[in-house]
Amino acid sequence: MASIKDQFVIPGKMKTWSYSLIGVGLVALLAGLFTKGFSKDEHEQAVFWGTLMYNTIFWTLVCNAAMFFICVTTMAWGGWQQSFRRVPEAISTLVPIFGSITFVVLIYVVFIGHNHHIYHWIDDAAVEADPILKGKKGFLNTKFFLVWTTLAITLWSVLGWRMRKLSSEADQAAMDHETGASFIKRNTVVAAMFLVWFGLTVGSTIPWLWMMSIDAHWYSTMYSWYTFASSFVSGMSLIALWVIYLKNKGYLEYTNQEHLHDIGKFMFAFSVFWTYLWFSQYMLIWYANIPEETVYFKHRVQGPYKGIFFLNLIINFLAPLLILMKRAAKRNYTLVTFMAIVILFGHWIDFYQMIMGSVSKEHVTLGWLDFGILSLFVGLMILFTGKALASKPLVPKHHPFLKESILHHT
Repeated sequence: MASIKDQFVIPGKMKTWSYSLIGVGLVALLAGLFTKGFSKDEHEQAVFWGTLMYNTIFWTLVCNAAMFFICVTTMAWGGWQQSFRRVPEAISTLVPIFGSITFVVLIYVVFIGHNHHIYHWIDDAAVEADPILKGKKGFLNTKFFLVWTTLAITLWSVLGWRMRKLSSEADQAAMDHETGASFIKRNTVVAAMFLVWFGLTVGSTIPWLWMMSIDAHWYSTMYSWYTFASSFVSGMSLIALWVIYLKNKGYLEYTNQEHLHDIGKFMFAFSVFWTYLWFSQYMLIWYANIPEETVYFKHRVQGPYKGIFFLNLIINFLAPLLILMKRAAKRNYTLVTFMAIVILFGHWIDFYQMIMGSVSKEHVTLGWLDFGILSLFVGLMILFTGKALASKPLVPKHHPFLKESILHHT
């Protein structure tokens, strides 16, 4: 095992691309801040901060989904992912970074900017005059928002750090039966803690607070699961891109088409699961035809967001269904790379319509600012993931389940 190429060295082109994307993003951020963020028009301010919100939330949840993947396979005592587990570990190191940016943006919107055009429920006078908002006051209030946002990001970061720290023990020395059993048990305990907290946040409260409460009169019991499916399939696509990139650079010798096939299965399966939730949420609301429920879909299906809303379905369902259904497609590096990029872009668009479709209901704002901020986050993702990959061996060579990964066959 010592002969494998297990220490990643960041190529000069990767640094160039990451710094270039970050540079473009910072220019767009500053231009947006001065043209929209500092504007006297409250709608323009809402567009600027809403654009930051959906980008920060999307990338935080996608990177957190990488740690979810590690923890859920750890709980299942899975071994097949060990040969490339350092990839999702590296992606998950961005959770404290992107989470901190998300925290700053949300705190500004709620506590400093008092932007009630985004969160109507922060306007005390409006809440008192509105029976629906008043009825939700126990949940939709600034103190609860602050406490739950702080706890969510902090515990995601801390528990993720703990999982990565435990993983580093597999680089130190060979484990006998007793040491290995203890190692697996400690990993399982921390993974369980992460998954419980993940369920209480991403699986329930956080999408309600950060996103669904923009339409404070409307609610959906499927919203958090819908958000989870979107972020998880995006997270698996991001893992696929990094695995293929490293394979093309001569790394991850123990990772092969069998592993890529299983990653492709996740991309395919959760694209279908996302569609199931998309259809179920839409169909039930359409069938009931209750005004306070259909208000969410009115401008998305019949208004200015109609094109984006249904394009979303084509990109995130039809494309993965038709392209990734065959076994050979999930083993083809080019096709998986193409579909991973398509899925990531499609769900970024999905988060756009989920947030901006409520912030700016009258017209679609997608333009230079959105793609500029996107380039900033992509650049940061490439830079910090690359640094994390270079910080430790790419293969946990003393992990008790590594042999299972090497012999993996589907």
